[in-house]
Amino acid sequence: MIIVTGATGQLGRRTVEHLLHRLPADRVGVSVRDPRKAEPLAAQGVRVREGSFTDPGSLDHAFEGATQVLIVSVDQFGEEAVQQHRTAIEAAVRAGARRVLYTSHLGASPTSHFQACRDHAATEDILRTCGVPYTALRNGFYAASALQFLGPALESGEIALPEDGPVSWTAHADLAEAAAAILADEGRYDGPTPPLAATRSLTFADLAALATGITGRPFTRTTVPDDAFRRHLVAAGLPADRVEGLLGVFTAARAGEFAAQDPALTALLGREPVGLEAVLREQLA
Repeated sequence: MIIVTGATGQLGRRTVEHLLHRLPADRVGVSVRDPRKAEPLAAQGVRVREGSFTDPGSLDHAFEGATQVLIVSVDQFGEEAVQQHRTAIEAAVRAGARRVLYTSHLGASPTSHFQACRDHAATEDILRTCGVPYTALRNGFYAASALQFLGPALESGEIALPEDGPVSWTAHADLAEAAAAILADEGRYDGPTPPLAATRSLTFADLAALATGITGRPFTRTTVPDDAFRRHLVAAGLPADRVEGLLGVFTAARAGEFAAQDPALTALLGREPVGLEAVLREQLA
């Protein structure tokens, strides 16, 4: 029994879909906060149980009988995120899982400029001492995040963001397919994987050129000072930790933390990963 958490989210849902192409449905289970959202999976024979990273008892039930558990990281920053990951890891161990997998980040480091990557590094420390084999999926930065940053520019044509650096933006769909392949081939990677990322690293200036080529409309890249970007986010009502987290993306990118490229994802997929140009073309269409 392979258990996937967060199975109604972008990454978890796609991972389960790929697992169902590789394994019988009765060998796949999901842990979700709202089982109603997972009814399509239940209809396919997937075991659906309610589980929350803030409720260890619910995870004991959701992870029951697990041989492997894929813990999809939470969309939060700081100690709260690390504590929730710890709760899930400990529950997987209690359930008797012989391997725990976790969606980490290629930039995971205790010295990262990006809070989420420091959180990933802290979670990997917990995995190293959890007492069972583990795999940390060092995923590339989600291409969907690039599209979110581009949001206003898709209408205005002006990409006004802080100074950045090259990022190997990677599609959710490719990372989900890779996760399913690793789950189905237990033990293929022990410990942190190589960077699972697209084969090109792009800046927002590169994205401006791509958008111009796709649409035929001019897109320009202008640099906004960090403090001005921070004030803009605060004025938009974002909480302080989210503001600093988003600004940290650019600080870390400038330091080259997200630029890594590696053939590992291509090998897992058996093909070239989807490039950001294709993701952008689909969005703009």
